[in-house]
Amino acid sequence: MNKKWECYEIDEKKLKEFMQKYNLNELLARVLLNKGITEKENIDLFMNPTRNDFHNPFLMPDMEIAVDRILKAIDNNEKIIIYGDYDADGITSITVLKSFLEERGLEVDSYIPNRLDEGYGLNKKAIKKVFDDGHRLMITVDCGISGIDEVDYANSLGMEVLITDHHEPAQTLPNALAVVDAKRKDNEYPFNQLAGVGVVFKLIQAISIKLNLEEKEYLKYLDIVCIGTISDIVPLVDENRVIAKLGLMLVNQTRNIGLKALLEVVGFKSIDSGTISFGVAPRINACGRMGHEQIALDLFLAKDYETAKKLAIKLNEYNTERQSIEKRIFDEAKEKIENEENNNACIIVGGEGWHHGIIGIVASKVTDMYFKPSILICFENNIGKGSGRSIPGFDLHEALMNCSAELEKFGGHAMAVGVTVAKDKFNEFKTKLEEYAKKCDIDKIVPIINIDSEVQLKNIDIDSVKSLKMLEPFGEANKTPLFLFKNLKINSIRALSEGKHLKLTLKEDNFMIDAIGFNMGELSEKYLLDDKVDVVGSLEINSFNGNDSIQIVMKDLRKSY
Repeated sequence: MNKKWECYEIDEKKLKEFMQKYNLNELLARVLLNKGITEKENIDLFMNPTRNDFHNPFLMPDMEIAVDRILKAIDNNEKIIIYGDYDADGITSITVLKSFLEERGLEVDSYIPNRLDEGYGLNKKAIKKVFDDGHRLMITVDCGISGIDEVDYANSLGMEVLITDHHEPAQTLPNALAVVDAKRKDNEYPFNQLAGVGVVFKLIQAISIKLNLEEKEYLKYLDIVCIGTISDIVPLVDENRVIAKLGLMLVNQTRNIGLKALLEVVGFKSIDSGTISFGVAPRINACGRMGHEQIALDLFLAKDYETAKKLAIKLNEYNTERQSIEKRIFDEAKEKIENEENNNACIIVGGEGWHHGIIGIVASKVTDMYFKPSILICFENNIGKGSGRSIPGFDLHEALMNCSAELEKFGGHAMAVGVTVAKDKFNEFKTKLEEYAKKCDIDKIVPIINIDSEVQLKNIDIDSVKSLKMLEPFGEANKTPLFLFKNLKINSIRALSEGKHLKLTLKEDNFMIDAIGFNMGELSEKYLLDDKVDVVGSLEINSFNGNDSIQIVMKDLRKSY
C-alpha cells in the first residue's frame, strides 16, 4: 500500500543557531526542534528528568480524602482490598499499592476479575464476595470510574470505596468516598495522561508526604510503575516521561525478584522501552488474556527467586500459547477476508472457537495489514462477541452508534471497540456498518509516515546516531525518530528468515550503509541491484564481533524518481 511521506520543515538558519547555542549535533537538534523543545529548561527536563520534576499529588481530585481514609485504615489496622484490572497496568498497580501499604503494616488482599468470565471493571458478584470475606474498605486501581451501579451496591452493603483510575469519566461520577482521576472535569492536576499505575504512584507519594517518609519509600517502586506506564501505551511525555526514564534506570538494577526473573526469561541484551513493550508487557498481558491473571501478580509479589523463576517460566508459556492461538485466528480470519470482495471499506469477519482474550490483538494485526477498520467476532451459542480496531481519521465508536439497533451492546472509543451482536443480526450489522464507512469516503484515507528530516549518509556518524538514545524512552507521543534517505543505490539485496525480512546494502557516493526491513521480505523480488531507492527508517548501531556500524531499520521503501 502506498503511504504518504510527510517531512517536517525546518528553517536551516534557525537549526544552525540552535545547534551552536546548545552544542547539539544535527540529528539531535532536528528532532528536538520538531518536538518544539527549544529552551534550555525544556531540553534539560526532556533529556535528564529528575525526582524533582514530579507534580504535587495533592492537586489531583479527592487525593486528600483518599489519603486521610487510608491513614485511618493504617491507624485502625483495618483489613482492606485492592480491586484491579487484569492487564499489565492493573497488575503493576496492585503490586505497587499492596506492597507499599503492607510495609505500613496493613493487611491487604486483592481481587482481579477474570477476563473470560467476568470481563473488565467492577461487578456486583465480585463485590459481594469481597464483602463476605470481611472487607469494608475497597480501593480500585486502573478501573472503577464507570462503576456507578456497582459502587452504589457496595455502599448499600456498608462498604467504603476509594476509586483510583485514569479512564474518562461519564457525566456522573460514582458515589465513592473518593474518586482520584485527573480526567475529571474539575481536575486541577497539570497532567491528565497518567496510566493507572501512575495514579497509584501519586497516591503512595501523597501518603508518604503525609507520613513524612523519606522519598525513597515511594521512589523505589518506579521500576514497576515504569513497566505499567510503558505497557499501557500512554503518551511518554511530561510526568510519564519522568516515570519511564527514571524507572528504566531502576529496572536495570531492580530488587523486585519477580521482575528480575522475568527479565532473565525474556533474555533481551539491553533494557529499554522496547524490552518492556515487546518482552515484558506481552508476557504479563498473556496471563490476563488466557484467564490466569493471578499468576502475573504472584510473580511480582514473589519473595524467593525459586518461586519467581517458576512463575516467570509460566508467563512465558502462556505467551507462547497466546502467540499460537493468535496465529491460528489470524490465518483463519485472513482466509475469510481474502475469500470475500476486497473492495469493502471495512473488514468484519466472524468465526467459531476464536478466543475472546486474543481477538483484539488479531483485529489490530488485520487493521495494520489492510489499513482498514476491522471487527472480529467470536460466535458462541448464537451470540457473537468481538473487538474492533480503526485507522486514524475514522471514528469506529461513532460508526457503531449508527448501527446500535443491530447490536446487543458496544463500547470503547474512536480507535478501539468491543461489540456484542446476535448471530442472526450479524449480516445486517455488517451491511449497515459497511454502508456507513463508504459514506465517510474511508478509501480516501491514506496512511501517513511523519519524517523528522531528510539526511545524507555523509552527514551522519556513529556518535550522532548514539546520541539519539538520549531521546529514549520511545513510545506513544515520543516515537522513534524517522529519517529520509533519497537516491540511494542498491549494492546488495536479499531476503532473510525464509523470505520474511529484507536486507539491503545501500550506497550514496562513497558512503555505504546496511538496511533491514522487518516483514518486508516480499520486496526482494520487486527491486534489483543498482536500482535507486528512497528509504524512510530509524537509525541504530549494529554491534557485531566487537565492531559498531550504523544501520537503517526501514519503515518504508520506494523507487527514486
